[in-house]
Amino acid sequence: MTTSAQRGIVTGSIMLATIMQTLDSTIANVALPHMQGTMSATQDQISWVLTSYIIAAAIATPLTGFLSTRFGRKRLLAISVIGFTVTSMLCGAATSLEQIVLFRLAQGACGAAFVPLSQAIMLDMYSMEMRGKMMALWGVGVMVGPIVGPALGGWLTDSYSWRWVFYINVPFGVFALAGILTALPESTLDKIRRFDWLGFTLLSLAIGSMQLMLDRGNIKDWFSANEILIEFLIAAFAFYLFIVHSLTTKKPFVDLQLFKDRNLLVGLTMMFIVGLVLYATMALMPPFLETLMGYPVTTTGLVLAPRGIGTMIAMMVAGRIINLVDMRHLIAFGLAISTFSLWQMAQFNLNVSEETIIYTGVVQGFGLGFIFAPLTTISFATLPAHLRTDGTSIYSLMRNVGSSVGISIAMALVARLTQINHAAFAARVDPTNPIFRPGAMPPGMGLDTPAGLAILDGEMTRQAAAIGYLNDFRLMMVMTGIVIPLVYLMRNPTLTPEEQAEAAQHAVMD
Repeated sequence: MTTSAQRGIVTGSIMLATIMQTLDSTIANVALPHMQGTMSATQDQISWVLTSYIIAAAIATPLTGFLSTRFGRKRLLAISVIGFTVTSMLCGAATSLEQIVLFRLAQGACGAAFVPLSQAIMLDMYSMEMRGKMMALWGVGVMVGPIVGPALGGWLTDSYSWRWVFYINVPFGVFALAGILTALPESTLDKIRRFDWLGFTLLSLAIGSMQLMLDRGNIKDWFSANEILIEFLIAAFAFYLFIVHSLTTKKPFVDLQLFKDRNLLVGLTMMFIVGLVLYATMALMPPFLETLMGYPVTTTGLVLAPRGIGTMIAMMVAGRIINLVDMRHLIAFGLAISTFSLWQMAQFNLNVSEETIIYTGVVQGFGLGFIFAPLTTISFATLPAHLRTDGTSIYSLMRNVGSSVGISIAMALVARLTQINHAAFAARVDPTNPIFRPGAMPPGMGLDTPAGLAILDGEMTRQAAAIGYLNDFRLMMVMTGIVIPLVYLMRNPTLTPEEQAEAAQHAVMD
């Protein structure tokens, strides 16, 4: 039994590790143009700085369950923190594209264990009565990290250098490692468990191919490119073989007992949607503000950062009332608030004020904050303790896959709808149309000169893209709203007499 002081140190340490990993999923985005100049790379080449990190993290995440039971949570977490900190320094010191892509691969692999391990540790360390409150506290790092990443990355890049986007991890890593080594007890080892190499290889191939397809599909115009078609076929075939292998082998890489737990199964679906909406919205808003509305990078980060304030407020409120209210009601409330915020965003236009953008972001963050902690708590409430690390690994993987799918769908839809809307606008360009008569259009725009036509075409493209963004927000609004009934398929956990006794013991120790 850990003491209150130990639990506090461990909680702070694993939160630091989690913040490091989630920050790095978005903090480098705004620095890419600066890296591109330093590395003399094309836009397609520099995108591998992001892609390599995402692919490595996705492939390594399912490994967490096996490695933690074989070598211990403390040892694995400490090694991961050391590896992540060192590779962060190497990324900052990189002098070529090949170096930074290699170091980002290593960084993603090292950081993959942070979220599932820290989640499993928190679930085991606190009683059922305390889990909701602590999940809310821990969830701040998971949810707020990606939100504040672009603002912090923009400030570091503008004030210092893009290299500080990676160097900023060093103090976080040092403090996290110190806390883990001094306060975290080692978990029980299972040296008998055998590693399913075939299952891991097939799953890694499926995840890696799918991530490549999703990340590069929009650049390559999807299935019109052989590369995307090949990646899709490899992913589909490898995933099919993985399922067949898992159903026919005695000790599969992913324990199929996980999927017999109804709460976890519904929770995985819900987390996929949360990852899709959260990351897709964050991916859409910067280009909407910078490309269509002309916002500077720093201003974009500052306008989007308050979203995290809404999340933190909601998580603090949810943590206080989570044991007083049916958790399913809290999740449904959060989904309803998020749906409402997306409906508001679907009403944007190219003259939308900063105040409105901040307001809708805070509202959406507030909704997401009410979802995360109750969803995490209820998803693992009925799962046996020995399956928790495996469960948290798959849970994190679903969030990451959801984000990749969401970003890819959102960006592809914007590109496609921009073309469709532009063609519809162009079909209406006619000298007999009153809108296009001389004097009816803004100065400089017109049909009688090449310059006037170019300005008109640019404005049509801008308006066509804006409609595409709004349609994306509507799609996410519908997806968020239709999953609300799924929440009530989950069983609301109740404290057993043993858990009540454990909670009382924790209260005395605190």
